[in-house]
Amino acid sequence: MFYRPEEGHGLPHNPFNALIAPRPIAWVSTRDSDGVANLAPYSFFNGTAYVPPQIMFASTGAKPDQDNTKDTLANIRATGVFCINIVEEAMKDAMNVSTTGFDKDVDEFERAGLTAAPCDTIECPRLDRAPASLECKVTQILQLPGAANYVVHGEVIGIHLRDNCIVDGRFDVSTFRPLARLGYRDYSVVDNVFELKRPDD
Repeated sequence: MFYRPEEGHGLPHNPFNALIAPRPIAWVSTRDSDGVANLAPYSFFNGTAYVPPQIMFASTGAKPDQDNTKDTLANIRATGVFCINIVEEAMKDAMNVSTTGFDKDVDEFERAGLTAAPCDTIECPRLDRAPASLECKVTQILQLPGAANYVVHGEVIGIHLRDNCIVDGRFDVSTFRPLARLGYRDYSVVDNVFELKRPDD
């Protein structure tokens, strides 16, 4: 099968959504200028550099009560900071609650039954007991082609690691089974880890 995206694919669901998989999930926490906390997952997410540590995530779509964007991006524009919380399998149901398009004055931490904790380097909440949380300051926001498509780039200036995720001096993902997005409404967990040494090691 071959198709040109602008001409359509003829399938019941868009296959592009499932091609880049598995994708890590950035559970992004922010706070608006009135102090209302927000928590929302984004699966177009990855690290972009080691030194200094940097990340990116993409926001697509918009809400009626925001100006051509979503709460997360509106809050980041207003404050210049955000926190990325890593999602573990045990929190999958709470994460799913936070996908709901609540009004902008709704605190998703409360709706999902989660506890917020203060960040150390930025004025922003983080998810208490997350396997890891990355405190970020915005470096740039890029608008992409298409309606309400943006990429947020940030520098990580503070990192929280849950103590029981550190095993023999390494951050061990097998201790919490990271949740990953596949496509459509499909998810997976990381439950099989193996090592490959490079030929020049």
